Amino acid sequence: MKIRAGYEISYDCPQPTPMILALSVHPSRVPDLLTPDRMRLDPPLHATEYRDGFGNICHVIRAPTGRLTISSDILIQDSGEPDAMVPEAAQSSLETLPVDVLVYLLGSRYCETDRLISFAWSRFGKVRKGWPLVQAICDYVHHHITFGYEYARCTKTAFEAFNERTGVCRDYTHLAVALCRCMNIPARYCTGYLADIGIPPPYSAMDFAAWMEVYLGGRWYTFDPRNNVPRIGRVLIARGRDAADVAITTTFGPNTLESFTVVAEEVGENVRLLTLHPENGL
Repeated sequence: MKIRAGYEISYDCPQPTPMILALSVHPSRVPDLLTPDRMRLDPPLHATEYRDGFGNICHVIRAPTGRLTISSDILIQDSGEPDAMVPEAAQSSLETLPVDVLVYLLGSRYCETDRLISFAWSRFGKVRKGWPLVQAICDYVHHHITFGYEYARCTKTAFEAFNERTGVCRDYTHLAVALCRCMNIPARYCTGYLADIGIPPPYSAMDFAAWMEVYLGGRWYTFDPRNNVPRIGRVLIARGRDAADVAITTTFGPNTLESFTVVAEEVGENVRLLTLHPENGL
């Protein structure tokens, strides 16, 4: 299947403002691109591209005073297969884990394992290790948190979401990541596009999505505590320890988010790609 994905984000800056942008499709999905993933900046600016410590594609820019619009529109091939389900996937002992996986066992900015470990072991300590344990954590988080954009807060941590029992997809993911780490399961935070493919209406407004990957049986598997069912057509943008590592924009100065639009949808074979760009009226 083919998926169209893209965004248009506008900021107003009262002064020149450096920014780090993590908006490009992850290198693991670049071979699937049917059109180039070109970031467009209006007004045109120089952008320095680099790979961060987690392998994500990032750009550094200096936003000018006034309005800046960042946009992209891609067409990408997808298998059309839902997230893998492997109930027999086993949990590895810590000493056998690859060293590059160990960082995903540690507490991080939004995932306070030290504040959740007692609860985690009392709640999940008797669940069979491996896939059943991760699924039990996702089931718990899915039912524990009530979804709502009015509950979003950029500073909310896993422990706060646990206590407040409200949040958005990043809060579901932070709490599930933290609980997995408490139970000695490596877990990493993911962000990207997730279209409503195979999902009955009504549909909510499109946004970037958050989910997690856990390390079981020698490989990473996708789990989604917010939706808690296998989904079709995820397009990964970035991975990290938590949302602090994969923020779509990290700004170093005052600014106002003026507009924000995300598109992710299945398209037919003969689609004509339109660019999300002010000159096209989109």
